[in-house]
Amino acid sequence: MAVRNHSVVAEFILLGFSADPQILALLFVLFLVIYLLTLLGNLMMLLVISIDSHLHTPMYFFLSNLSFLDLCLSSVTVPKMLENLLSVTKTISVDECLTQAFFVFLTAGTECFLLSVMAYDRYAAICHPLLYGQMMSKQLCIHLVWVSWGFSFLNAVINFIPAVKLEFCENNTIRHYTCELPSLFPLSCSDITINLTVLVCSSLIHGFETFLPILLSYVHIVSTILSISSTSGRSKAFSTCSSHLTAVSLFYGSGLLRYLMPNLGSSLKLIFSVQYSIVTPMLNPLIYSLKNKEVMEAVRRSLGKLLLYFR
Repeated sequence: MAVRNHSVVAEFILLGFSADPQILALLFVLFLVIYLLTLLGNLMMLLVISIDSHLHTPMYFFLSNLSFLDLCLSSVTVPKMLENLLSVTKTISVDECLTQAFFVFLTAGTECFLLSVMAYDRYAAICHPLLYGQMMSKQLCIHLVWVSWGFSFLNAVINFIPAVKLEFCENNTIRHYTCELPSLFPLSCSDITINLTVLVCSSLIHGFETFLPILLSYVHIVSTILSISSTSGRSKAFSTCSSHLTAVSLFYGSGLLRYLMPNLGSSLKLIFSVQYSIVTPMLNPLIYSLKNKEVMEAVRRSLGKLLLYFR
């Protein structure tokens, strides 16, 4: 999406972390390791799910899309952040900044929808196991993923259009490590009333329409699990949801607070943003592999095949 030149300010300065060179060097190493682990973990999930026929089910189809989204979300922000951690100027052009903000909004929004879709998948599997194949057909799964991208793209455009009309003058320092719409608004010399209204309203609607299906799904799931007579049966049913619940808790809490409360203090902004856009994409592969016997077995089978191949 093209971004036009709209202000006297030609570039922003990203000052998200300490100015101490030693601390910045340590942060560079830390975030580089996190990013490499994110790439390795999510690429491994994509590879294992694609080559292991046992994982060609709706649940793992959505999980592979989640891994792809985590790769995108992390890659939108982390490479530029790593560059700035070692740079003296720490600058980013206005066009590049707005483009980055758009793709952060798009990928994070799509992940919200996908987590909602995954909750419905768990509801179908636990509450209607005999009808699961009909309820979660391959065609429906593909449509749900495209709908997730489509609605998130629309939501990003709705916020992006008024943002490109803003004028930025004099103050060009963003006290953040990346470009996000809530961080840009205070720097504008234009009236941001419309921007803030659109941001809060769209975030509320987006959060409601994605979190409500999760809530309703788990109300039915918990009711079904409690009706299971055997302890082992309840434990097995709950274990299929624990990974998803962990991912939802990590992502939703920090992401929604970041966008619903644009005037957060700078330290809270950094914490919430690091949580949902850097830490969570790294943790998701661990959450879904360590807590999932099928994935661990698939990883062992894949490693076994690779070892045999190279012998």
